[in-house]
Amino acid sequence: MILKNDAELVSKTYIEADKHFPLVIKPNQSDVDLAAWAGANVDMLEAELLNHGAVLLRGFGVASTGQFSKFANAVCELYGEYGDLPPENPEQKVYQSTPYRADKMILFHNESSHMHQWPSRQFFYCVTAAEEGGETPLVDCRKLYRALPAELAKLFEEKGLLYVRNFIPGLDVSWQNFFKTENRAEVETYCRNAGIHFEWQDRGGLKTMQKAPAVITHPQTGEKCFFNQIQLHHVSYLDKRVRAALTRVYGEEGLPRNVFLGDGSPLTDDIMETVNRLYDTHAAAYAWEVGDVIMLDNMLVAHARNPFKGPRKITVAMGKLVQAGDILSNSPLAS
Repeated sequence: MILKNDAELVSKTYIEADKHFPLVIKPNQSDVDLAAWAGANVDMLEAELLNHGAVLLRGFGVASTGQFSKFANAVCELYGEYGDLPPENPEQKVYQSTPYRADKMILFHNESSHMHQWPSRQFFYCVTAAEEGGETPLVDCRKLYRALPAELAKLFEEKGLLYVRNFIPGLDVSWQNFFKTENRAEVETYCRNAGIHFEWQDRGGLKTMQKAPAVITHPQTGEKCFFNQIQLHHVSYLDKRVRAALTRVYGEEGLPRNVFLGDGSPLTDDIMETVNRLYDTHAAAYAWEVGDVIMLDNMLVAHARNPFKGPRKITVAMGKLVQAGDILSNSPLAS
C-alpha cells in the first residue's frame, strides 16, 4: 500500500548538486507505481513544481504511453484538442513531439503562449533516447525575466507581442489540421471567440494575427515570468537559406510564422540578440533516459529541443488549461 507523503518511498535530488533545477524524484524501491504514487501525492508534486518549475521523475519503470498517460491523468485533467502536435494516442490524450528535422534545434518557447489559452501543466515521456543529443533544455522564466535589462522588460510588459501566422498549403501545419475542421465558418467562429484577426488568402491559405503577452504574472506564485514564443516565431531564427527562399516566394509578410511587438513594430536585432543570449545563459539540459517523465509548469519554464542523431521518441501530454483573459485582467494589455 502506498501511503501519502511516505518519505521513504522516494528520494529527491538534482542532476547537478549546485544547480537546483530541475528537481529529480526517484523511487527507493522497485515496486513503486508512478501513477498510484502521484495520485496519493498530488499536493506535494504541485508544491515542488511551483518551487522548481520542473520535476524529473526517473527510475519508475514507465514502460508504455498508457502508463505515462495514467500518471499525467493522476496529476491533472488532460487536454485532447491540441492542433500543433500530431496525435500519438487520441484516446489517452497523448501527442508526438514536434516533427522537426533532427539536425536543427527547436528553440525555447512556452507552449501555446501565443494563444488565448494554454496548458499550465506539460508532461514529456522518453520512449526512445537518441544516440547523441536530443536533450530537452529548460529555462526558468522567472530568472530570465529578472535578467532582462529594465527598459527591455518594461517594453515587453507594456506592448506585448503580435504573432502573425500564415497557414500555407503544403507548408508547416495546415489550418485544417490546426483547427481540426475543413469548415471555414467554424474556423472563423473560433478566431472571433479567441480574439484572433483572420484573413483568407488565395489558393486556400489563411493568415492569422494574435496579440499576446511577453511577460505574465504567475497566478499562484505572484512572480513575473518571461512567457512567450519569441524565439520560435521570429524570422531571424530561420535558417538563412530557408528564410531567403521563403521570402522570395511569399514575401516578408507572408512567411509561415513571425512575431512583432504588440503595436506592430519590429523586434530589432539588438532585442533578439539579448533574448537569445539570456536563453543560452540560463538553459539547463540533461540526457534523456528511457522511461523518464518530466513535468513542467508551462508558465514558469520554457523548453526547447537539441539536435540529435539516431532514433528518438518523446511523447507529450498537457493539462490544466489557463485562459489568457484571466491572467491578463490586470495587465496593460487588457485595455
